Amino acid sequence: MNLAKLPELEIEYCTQCRWLLRAAWMAQELLTTFESDIGKVGLVPGTGGIFEVRLNGELLFSRKEHGRFPESKELKQLVRDRIDPGRDLGHSDRK
Repeated sequence: MNLAKLPELEIEYCTQCRWLLRAAWMAQELLTTFESDIGKVGLVPGTGGIFEVRLNGELLFSRKEHGRFPESKELKQLVRDRIDPGRDLGHSDRK
């Protein structure tokens, strides 16, 4: 499998706010769900309260824009909608 052609996720988190564990947990959730569909998840240290998730450079979620952190289920749906729209996420798709 050529990982260079698979989508890449990036989670930028605020080091001042100590959000590394939250970012790492989100990365784990996404890697577990999309283990063969994602080439890389990068954790990017930032400052100023940032918590943003990007897929191939496209902003999927911004804590600043939404005024909250993303739910795991919500992030999985956002990623799925871009890399495999027909995919069933099981319990993450149920209301």
